[in-house]
Order: sequence, then structure tokens, then C-alpha cells
Amino acid sequence: MSLYSGLFYSSEVEPMVSAEAMLGRMLAFEGALAQAQAGCGLVPEPMAQIIADCCAHPLLDLSKLQAEVALGGNAAIPLVKQLTAQVRGQSEEAARYVHLGATSQDVVDTATILTIKAFSDWLNNRLAAVEEQLTRLTRTYRTTVMPGRTLLQQAKPITFGLKTAGWLDALRRSRQRLAEGQKRVLVLQLAGAVGSRNASIPAGVHRAMATRLGLSESVSWHTQRDNLAEFGATLGILTGSFGKIARDIALLMQTEVAEVFEGKAEGKGGSSTMPHKRNPVTCTAILANANRVPQLVATLLAAMPQEHERSAGLWHSEWDVLTEIMQLTAGVVDKGLDLLTNLEVDPDRMRYNLEQTNGLIYAETVSLALAAHLGKAEAHARVEEASRVAVAEKRHLKAVLEGMNLPLTNLDALFDPMNSLGEALALIDSVLARS
Repeated sequence: MSLYSGLFYSSEVEPMVSAEAMLGRMLAFEGALAQAQAGCGLVPEPMAQIIADCCAHPLLDLSKLQAEVALGGNAAIPLVKQLTAQVRGQSEEAARYVHLGATSQDVVDTATILTIKAFSDWLNNRLAAVEEQLTRLTRTYRTTVMPGRTLLQQAKPITFGLKTAGWLDALRRSRQRLAEGQKRVLVLQLAGAVGSRNASIPAGVHRAMATRLGLSESVSWHTQRDNLAEFGATLGILTGSFGKIARDIALLMQTEVAEVFEGKAEGKGGSSTMPHKRNPVTCTAILANANRVPQLVATLLAAMPQEHERSAGLWHSEWDVLTEIMQLTAGVVDKGLDLLTNLEVDPDRMRYNLEQTNGLIYAETVSLALAAHLGKAEAHARVEEASRVAVAEKRHLKAVLEGMNLPLTNLDALFDPMNSLGEALALIDSVLARS
């Protein structure tokens, strides 16, 4: 555990991707292999049961195993060696059938997929909770007007519900990507030395083992890594969407804006020197993770052009990278759920900020209304000139327009933020209808 584990990772996922958990899944592979082979008459049933029992109750020397990983180049080689010795302690005959027909990459890859499967179940449950919170926020603040901002400047009114609906829609798309990708990602790797299988792992064994492990069948993907690259890229997109939420909230927490705040907690967001500070620490952690994940995804993409039937180095570069991507994504999702569950929103401050431009935020609304009388170009020019006067003379735009003898009889309505929302409410409702 690192000094910053609590800031960047999820306490629930860390054990899920630990070395012990990975070794347990590698042993699950070996046990399932022996039992699948027994079911096809390739291994005597009693011998397969001994192997499966040893896999379920391993007697591993972890220190020795870790030391030997550097010699063998992967964890499967010393693991199989220790497992075989344990099985031999119960039956010399059973030891003959340990790891029969499989290759090291079969073990490592399948254990990786089983880790992804466990992580995906956790992630989907967490994302469902996030979606629930975003749905609640969107319904609550559906008509809460606030400044819409482009290039960090006030542009025209929107509602906070429209902003949260955008967050919700993006995260929902990531859930769809994850679900759609499962059939390509959650696949068994059992192909033997060069991906051609062999007499010990015929189609029946492959099918039975996939069923036992809850995975789909596949031809060899020893050096076809698109499934892992897709999974990593999907998590990269997901963390980016959470980063977008965190960026928005951090900006809305600025002293000069003060429209939205992270939830309060004892000791949260303080400064070591400035007692008054309320820093966006949850947003900061999310943004830090979202900044790191794309570089890790790039490693998975760079590892795709692997040599022939087994890679020297590119395959190996995936292992820790995948684990780190899952840990960082889990940290983002956990922090994001906390952020949205406890979010504090100040509708009064939002409405107050709408008036900080002396009515300029309604310029587009006025221009579109005037275009019906003068045409778009002329209307734009007249309102642009009025805006320059309002800025130069520090007057409200409405007051300037009232002195310009324009063919508008509904100026009061044009400066009502609810009349500047366009189709915002309908768009919000369309997102909510898909919940």
C-alpha cells in the first residue's frame, strides 16, 4: 500500500487486483483445466480432484515464488512448479497431469480476464449508483437557472439540470460500452504453446473449461490484444467523463463563482497555512487519476503489434498497466460517487451570477428575437453595438436597447432567464426518460 492509496484507489478493489488474488485465479485456471480434462476422459477423475483440491487449498511460498518470477519471466512458471510439488505430495500420478497441454500465457491471460470479470461486476454496480445520483440531481435542478459558459466566459443561461444531464448521458454511454465489450473481453485463453491447441486441450476441454470459469470460448489471442486494448480504452473514456464532472465542479467552486461545492466533512479541503480555504480535494483526486489513465491506455495500444505467436516484452508490459488502470478507474468512480452524493448546490448564487454581465448574457436571445424583424445579420450588428455601449457606459443591456427604438415589444420577457433556455428542458427530459 502506498502513502496515497486512500486518495487515488478504492479500498474495495485493491484486494481484488492484489498479487494474492491473481495467484488465486491462476490456480482456479489449473483446477478447472484438470476437471475439464477429466470430463473429457483425458485425466482420471480422482487425479483431477486431487489437483482441484490443491488449487483450492494451496500451500504457496510467496517469497520464493516472487523471487523465481524474475527467472522465469512470468508468475505461471514458479506457480505451476510449486503446485506440482504440492500435488506430488499427495499423489505421484496426479502430479503428471498438472498444467497438462497449457502454456504459461494461457494461465496468466485467463487469470487477467477473471480479474477483469470481477472488477467489471464491481464497476457496474458502482456506476449504477452514480447514475442514480445523477438522475436525482438532474430532476432536482431541472429548472434551476445558471450561467452557461463557453471558453470560460458567460454565454447564455442554462439550467444546472442540463449540465448534470450531460454528465449522466456520457456516463451512461460508458456503461453501454462496458456491457457491449464484455463478449469480446471475457474470453478464455487456452491455446497451448503456439496457439494451435493440442491433444490435451481439444474443443471439448476448451468448452468445458470456459463454462466452469464463466467465460466465452475463443481462438488464441496470445498476440492479438485488441480485447484488452478495448477494455483499457473504455476505462480511459470513463475516467475522462468523470474528469469532466470534476473539472466543472472545481471551476464552479471558485471563490468568484461559488455556485456548487463538494460536501463538507471534518478536516476536508483545508489548507496547512490558510484557515479559510475550502479546496476541491475530491475533484483534485479524480482529475489526477483521469490525467494518468490515458498514458497507461497508450501503453496497451502500443503493445498491440506483437511478434508472431508470443511476444518478447510487449505482452509483459500489459500486466501492471492493466492493474493500475483498474485501480485508478475504481478510485475515480468511488470518489465520483461520493462527490455527487454529497454535492452542495446554491441556486441563489447561480441566479445572482446571471446578472454579473449587466444583461449581456441575454444578447443572443435578443438578437434571435430581433432577427425576425430585421434579418439575422442586421439584428446581430444592432445587438453587438448595444453590447459595446453597455460595456463602455457600464449600463444594463436592456436599458441601452430601450433607447434604440427597436421593433421589440417584449424586452422584459427577453431578459427572463427561463425564456433563454431554448430546448433545454426537453433535452433534460429526454435523458431522464432513458433512465
